[in-house]
Amino acid sequence: MAAPIDRSTRRLLAAFRYAFTGIGYLARTQRNFQIHLLIGSIAIALGIVLRITHAEWMILSLTIGMVLAAEGFNTAIEAVVDLATRERHPLAQIAKDVAAGTVLICACIAVVIGILMFGPRLWMLWLGLTS
Repeated sequence: MAAPIDRSTRRLLAAFRYAFTGIGYLARTQRNFQIHLLIGSIAIALGIVLRITHAEWMILSLTIGMVLAAEGFNTAIEAVVDLATRERHPLAQIAKDVAAGTVLICACIAVVIGILMFGPRLWMLWLGLTS
């Protein structure tokens, strides 16, 4: 017979369940999260094909995680603001705009990292195929 699960383990498992529920919500309902997932998947595929280094894998992983996390924070902030007020309020608009702007900053940084990481390899591949 299996040993009973203690209270702290149940709480930990519940916390993971809530976290995965949140990730599932993002993946099912948030168009921008889906777009970032797709682009991140393409970047991972490029990393495999172009055989990036371990250090580059770390950078790529952190970059993809940064963008997805920012999108998650943005969604959470928008939900809380919508819960707090249905009326248009300048502070509510600031909260939403700043959250969206933060995602944009992260996405722009990710594009720069992607260009620096993949650009030279893709350029050399292109030159090799066209000559």
